[in-house]
Amino acid sequence: MVRRESRPIEYTGRVGDILSMAGPVGFPRELLTQPAEDRLAYFNNHTVAHPLLKEVDQALMRAILQPTGASLIFVFGPTGVGKTTLLLHIQKRLAEALQQDESEDRGYIPLASVEAVASDSGSFSWKEHYQRALQALSEPLIKNKLDYVARSAKRNRNGQLIFNAKANTSELRLALEGALRHRRLKAFIIDEAQHLTRMASGRRLQDQLDCVKSLANLTGTVHVLVGTYELLAFRNLSGQLSRRSADIHLRRYRADSAADVKAFQSVLWDFQRHLPLLQEPELLPHWRYCYERTIGCVGVLKTWLLQSLTEVLETEAPTLTLHHLEKQALSISRCVSMLTEALQGEEALSERRESRENLQQLLGIEAPVQLAAKSKAQQPPCSQKPIPHRVGQRHPSRDPIGTHFHAAP
Repeated sequence: MVRRESRPIEYTGRVGDILSMAGPVGFPRELLTQPAEDRLAYFNNHTVAHPLLKEVDQALMRAILQPTGASLIFVFGPTGVGKTTLLLHIQKRLAEALQQDESEDRGYIPLASVEAVASDSGSFSWKEHYQRALQALSEPLIKNKLDYVARSAKRNRNGQLIFNAKANTSELRLALEGALRHRRLKAFIIDEAQHLTRMASGRRLQDQLDCVKSLANLTGTVHVLVGTYELLAFRNLSGQLSRRSADIHLRRYRADSAADVKAFQSVLWDFQRHLPLLQEPELLPHWRYCYERTIGCVGVLKTWLLQSLTEVLETEAPTLTLHHLEKQALSISRCVSMLTEALQGEEALSERRESRENLQQLLGIEAPVQLAAKSKAQQPPCSQKPIPHRVGQRHPSRDPIGTHFHAAP
C-alpha cells in the first residue's frame, strides 16, 4: 500500500538564509535588450546545482571512476526530477577530469550517451539501439579514425556513419563491441532506460538485461542505466546482478522535511532571479503552489517556468505573475498520477524494519529484540516458597477499618 505524504513543514527562516544558498546574483542585464529567443535560451540553459543534484552527481562520478566491480549503475528517479541535467553535469565533469587523456588520443572518448527509444511496435528494438550507439561513438569531422565498423556501415563525406540496411543485429552488436573497446570509454549512458522493459512476446526481462550486462563485461565499459522507477523491474533479477550493480536514487524534494523545503525554496529563488525580465517576479510567496504542481521535482519546475516565461515575453508583460503560473500549471490529476508513481518508487527503494527481520530469519540470525523476547520466554516461572509462621501467629489479612455503629440493646 502506498503511503500518503505527510503534512508539509512550515519553513520560517529568513529570506537571507535562502539567498545565501541560491548562488550568484541574477542574469546579465544586457539580455533585456536581446530578442525573446535569446532570453528563452538563456533561462533554458541555466541550471541550479541544488543539494540533491550535487549529492547524486558526486555518487555517480565516484561510481564511474571507481567502479569497484560494478559493471552496471542504475540511476532511478521520478519523471521530471532533473535526470537530464544530471547527465549534462556528468559529461562536463568527466570531460574536464580526463582532458589530458583525450588530447593524447583523438579517438578517445571519456563518455558517450544514447537514449533508449520506445519502438512504435511496442517492443524494444536492439538493432536500432546498436545503430544509435554506434552513431554516438563516432562523432563526425574526425579523420583517420580506426575503422571498427566492418561491413555493417560506411561513412559519408562528413565522416558520419551510414548503416547498411541488410546488416543484422549480430553484426551491429560486434561493431559496437569493437567501438567501445577502441574508444576506451569510462562509461556508456543509456537514458530513458525504462524502455528496455518493453519486450517482444516470449522474451524474458532477464534476457533484456543480459544483453546490456554482457556488453559491459565484454568491453570493460561501465554502463549507466538512467530512467524512471519503471527501471526498478531490473533491480533484483538475480543475485549475480545485485553483486555487480550499484543503485543511485535521484529523489524529489519532500514537503515533510525542513531541509528539503528550504532547498526547494532556494531553487525557486534562484530561478526567480534568473528570469530575464524587466521586473523580478515574486515567486517565493507562492512556493507552496509551486511545490504542489511540481511534487517537488526541479525539472518540472524549470519546464513550468520556461513555459510561463514564453507567454510573458509574447504578451510583453513586465514580469511573471501567479496568473501566468496558473495558466501553465499541470492539472491536479496529472500531479496526482506523478505523485502516485513517485510514492510507489520511494516505497520500493525504502528499507523497512520488517524486510531486515525477514533477511535475518533467512540467514538464521535472530535480531536483538527477538533474542530478548526468546530469553524472557525461556525463563522458568518464579516459585514463591511459603514463609514459615510461628505458633499462635495468625496469617496476614486485612482488618476492617472505620467506625462501626451498633444498635442499642
